[in-house]
Amino acid sequence: MSVLAQNSEDELGGDFSSHAEPYRRELLAHCYRMTGSLHDAEDLVQETLLRAWKAYDRFEGKSSVRTWLHRIATNTCLSALEGRQRRPLPTGLGAPSSDPTGELVERAEVPWLEPLPDVANDPTDPQTIVGSRESVRLAFVAALQHLSPRQRAVLLLRDVLQWKAAEVADAIGATTIAVNSLLQRARSQLESVRPSSEDRLTAPESPEAQDLLARYISAFESYDIDRLVELFTAEAIWEMPPYTGWYQGAQNIVTLIRQQCPAETTGDMRMVPLVANGQPAAAMYMRTGDAHLPFQLHVLDMSADRVSHVVAFLDDTLFPKFGLPERL
Repeated sequence: MSVLAQNSEDELGGDFSSHAEPYRRELLAHCYRMTGSLHDAEDLVQETLLRAWKAYDRFEGKSSVRTWLHRIATNTCLSALEGRQRRPLPTGLGAPSSDPTGELVERAEVPWLEPLPDVANDPTDPQTIVGSRESVRLAFVAALQHLSPRQRAVLLLRDVLQWKAAEVADAIGATTIAVNSLLQRARSQLESVRPSSEDRLTAPESPEAQDLLARYISAFESYDIDRLVELFTAEAIWEMPPYTGWYQGAQNIVTLIRQQCPAETTGDMRMVPLVANGQPAAAMYMRTGDAHLPFQLHVLDMSADRVSHVVAFLDDTLFPKFGLPERL
C-alpha cells in the first residue's frame, strides 16, 4: 500500500467513514473494471476515498453518496489511465494459438490483466451476486481493455451501474450527445472482441461447479495428466501470462503441461479452491524443498460438465490479495 493510501486510511473521519466504507468493495470492482488491475484498483480506491474525504464538507446531497463516490472513482481512474497501455491476456495479443511443444516466450514488461477476488458481498440477494459477478467476469474485463478509457467509463456507468446519459455526461464533463455516441461505439467494439459464444456463467458454489473443480484439483495433485483430457472441452483454451502463448484443444493443453510443468510426481502440486472474477478458481502451490510455495492462480470457465478456458496467472504477488498463505 502506498504512503498516500495509508494516510487516507488514517485521516478518514468517523462520519465520512461510516458513509463511505459500505461502498468500498463495489468501488474496488468499478476501478478494477476500468483498469484491469487488482493492484491499481486498490490504490485508486484509496485515492478516491482521500479525494472524497477532502471534499466531504462540500457534498450537498444532490445525489446519493454511492453515486458521488463512483463519480469520483471514475474520474480518478480516467486520470490514472492517461497514456497507459491496455492490459491484455495472451489471447488478446492477436497471435494464433501456439505449439505446445515449442519454447515459452515470457514478456514480463507487458502490463497483463490481473484476476479479482470475489466481490459478491450480499449473500441475501442472489440477483445482486449474479449481476456483480457477471460484470467482473474475466472475459468481459478483457474485452473492456479494447475500449478507450472514456468509452470504458461510459459503458460501465450506463450498462453496469445503470446511470442515465445525463448523469454520465455530468460526471465526465461531456454532452449527452457525446455520451450516447461513446456508448454506441463502445457497445459495437465490445461485441466485436467478445468471444463468439460465451458460455452461461456457472455459479462457483453450484454442485456441478464444485464437483468439476474438485476433479480438476485432484487430477493435478495426483499428477494424473491423462485424466485432465477428460475434463476439458474439445476447443478448450489455456493461457498463462506473462507467457505470450495460448493453446487450444484438450490434447494440446495436456501436451503443454507434460512439456513445461516442473512437477514430476504425485504431491508436487497442491491446490486451494477459491473464487476469482465470480468464477471457479484454484491457487496452485508447487513443491520447493520441504514446502509448497505459490506458483499459479487458475481462473476457470466452465461449460456444462467441462472446463472450456483456463487462465493460469504466474504472479505470486496475487496470493496475499486472495487471503492465501505464503506456503503450504
